[in-house]
Amino acid sequence: MRALREGVGPTGAHYYPSFPYTAYTRLTDEDLRALKAYLFAQPSVAQPNRPHELPWYLRFRPLLTGWKWLYFTPGPYQAKAGESVAWNRGAYLATAAAHCGECHTPRNALGGLKPELQFAGTREGPDDGVVPNITPDRKTGIGRWSESDLIQYLENGMTPDGDFAGGLMAEMIDNGLKYLTREDRAALAQYVRAVSSIENMVRKEKKKGQKKKDDFSW
Repeated sequence: MRALREGVGPTGAHYYPSFPYTAYTRLTDEDLRALKAYLFAQPSVAQPNRPHELPWYLRFRPLLTGWKWLYFTPGPYQAKAGESVAWNRGAYLATAAAHCGECHTPRNALGGLKPELQFAGTREGPDDGVVPNITPDRKTGIGRWSESDLIQYLENGMTPDGDFAGGLMAEMIDNGLKYLTREDRAALAQYVRAVSSIENMVRKEKKKGQKKKDDFSW
């Protein structure tokens, strides 16, 4: 629970935020205990962990104390007064369990999320991939998607135009999101469609001679 809530390991060392404890911290104690119960019920595997592949200036873990002071606020999700039960459930799923912002929100030079661009997408996502804008902006985001479009996408990865999710998002759907209840998918869709609309076009730079097309990596 300390690892998920505070980003601290059994020895007291800080974890790097590539382990998204910055989102998992918002999980309830009940859900943290459920995760522990599930993980400890899996077959044990004797396999050494790979060492971190980091430049020398990032290998000094105590520096993470300063990073956390700047960008990390521990504690479970607090329901927002005035919003519906479904909206709050969707917010909990998006910001904690599904940690959508960890990929869909741009980061600054120190790796901190830019809250003013929540869910606005980035061209510098995991593995240097393009991560789409999922705010309800009609030009650059998912503003033209209906709630049923988004629910269907979370279930099977199909976009309104008949294309399918690829890359890491396909893995997220196949290994996680499709197992949500329909009520949870609906709550998640409701919340995402209600966040602030941000115009932010995210496209890869095209090589010379390459056909120009949107590359949103859905």
